[in-house]
Amino acid sequence: MSLQTKSYPLPNGTGAIPAIGLGTWQSTANATRDAVKHALQHGYRHIDTALNYGNEKEVGEGIRASAIPREEIWVTTKLDNHWHHRVREGLESSLNDLGLEYLDLYLIHFPCSTDPDDRGRVLEGWDFVKTWQEMQILLSTGKVRNIGVSNFQISHLETLLSDPSCTVIPAVNQIELHPYNPSPKLLAYCASKGIHCTAYSCLGGHSDSPINGHTNLTNDPVILKIAEAKKKTPAQILLAWGLQRGVSVIPKSVTPSRIENNFDLGGWELTEEEFAEISGIPTRSKVVGDGWMPIRVFLGDDE
Repeated sequence: MSLQTKSYPLPNGTGAIPAIGLGTWQSTANATRDAVKHALQHGYRHIDTALNYGNEKEVGEGIRASAIPREEIWVTTKLDNHWHHRVREGLESSLNDLGLEYLDLYLIHFPCSTDPDDRGRVLEGWDFVKTWQEMQILLSTGKVRNIGVSNFQISHLETLLSDPSCTVIPAVNQIELHPYNPSPKLLAYCASKGIHCTAYSCLGGHSDSPINGHTNLTNDPVILKIAEAKKKTPAQILLAWGLQRGVSVIPKSVTPSRIENNFDLGGWELTEEEFAEISGIPTRSKVVGDGWMPIRVFLGDDE
């Protein structure tokens, strides 16, 4: 099976999540619409968005403009922090904006429940365990086929899974994964619980506008050397590394040529030596931080 058509069955969910998807974080409205349409028309079958991104409407428009049948597309979106106590409303908001009748995957975006009247404060009397109780109920509505989490660390998952109310194990944990933030302990923990991991920011940050001091992984000397040897783009090397770790990847791009290149991963793979060399890169840096939330969620227990 080629990587373009590879998918991962979800042991604790329904169906199989496509290995390669299009991420839409920080994509503007028109760019999102066109990127989604282009991606779907060039073979992608996995689109990732979130209420927080503010572009669900354009994602839906791109899906419809592509003319690809809905049942062939895997759509993931996420519940924002200040909607944790309004899960059903959050779902309906996303479905309405997307123009869809159901989601393939619905995630809790962060393990942080915030007050909608003051997003700098936690929501009193509420936590992500209660949010998960409400998420579980959605599975009986026919509007959500799989539920999962995002940005959950080992301690968050242990808290959730040990609670008696947790009767459904998250099908997916979507987390930041790349050679500078490989999170081997978190990956191993999720695997031990039957939780599939999806890698966001799998290409790192942007070299011209580093976030949290993180620069573009596509400029890393190890990545550049292997890309030159294999006559592939640095992005393709990074995506192949992620896929060979057994995770799904959702690279973000609004550039047609890059969207196509990021999907062109068939017929080759990294050697064991190349994979090990990338895995051995010592640099550590994250793209996404938690300083904008009232509590820390990245606890450093994933290495």
